[in-house]
Amino acid sequence: MRPILVILALFALCMQSQLAQAQYGQGPMGPSPMGGRGGPTGPDETIPSNPSPEKPDKAAAKAYAAGMKALHKAHDLEDVIAQSADPEKKGKAEDKLGDTYGAALDQFTEALRNKGDMYDAWNEVGYVHLRLGAYRESIDDYDHALKLKPDLPEATANRALACLMTDRLDETKAAYMELFYHERPLADQLMVHMQDWVQKHRAAANGVRSADIDAFDKWVTERNGIAKTAAAGN
Repeated sequence: MRPILVILALFALCMQSQLAQAQYGQGPMGPSPMGGRGGPTGPDETIPSNPSPEKPDKAAAKAYAAGMKALHKAHDLEDVIAQSADPEKKGKAEDKLGDTYGAALDQFTEALRNKGDMYDAWNEVGYVHLRLGAYRESIDDYDHALKLKPDLPEATANRALACLMTDRLDETKAAYMELFYHERPLADQLMVHMQDWVQKHRAAANGVRSADIDAFDKWVTERNGIAKTAAAGN
């Protein structure tokens, strides 16, 4: 990526970080992304908002580790929300969830401010934006990650999910086919999301043409049949 493009991308990402917290911090979470929940928890470090006096690579690593720690806290809150039978406990977790994802987003943005070609930080920013329901931002983040490291199947799958949530069906289909041949478990997870999209848009089209819903439904049904046949033959 050319230096000027890196600067522009990071400026946009900083703005997205602030907007995501303001717009999505208390809103509902997006669909659950595919694959794992991220790497191991790093040290408990907090990166200042001002430029770090440390060497960029070291500052980026510390911010990334802090972002992963916040991300794991968000996952713990999601577990409480999903499993707790105590309404008060669940409510408190829901109140904290958006801010916790926002904290992770700030740290990953700080990592990229210091090291703009850190593909794993772009990948995590895409994940956070996906969880916050900022789907277009998520697509852009995953584009950066995949440009830096094309062999990121989970990034491909989660970008496809963000495309699906914004009705970019051709891109979703293309990603599914790539995953079908190279990462079948992720293709199977994406299939579930695509079937859910069809069901929801049958109930409420949300601006999508009925002909497009019909065509996508037909394609999903055909591909699901092929996947089942292939699975039965293995």
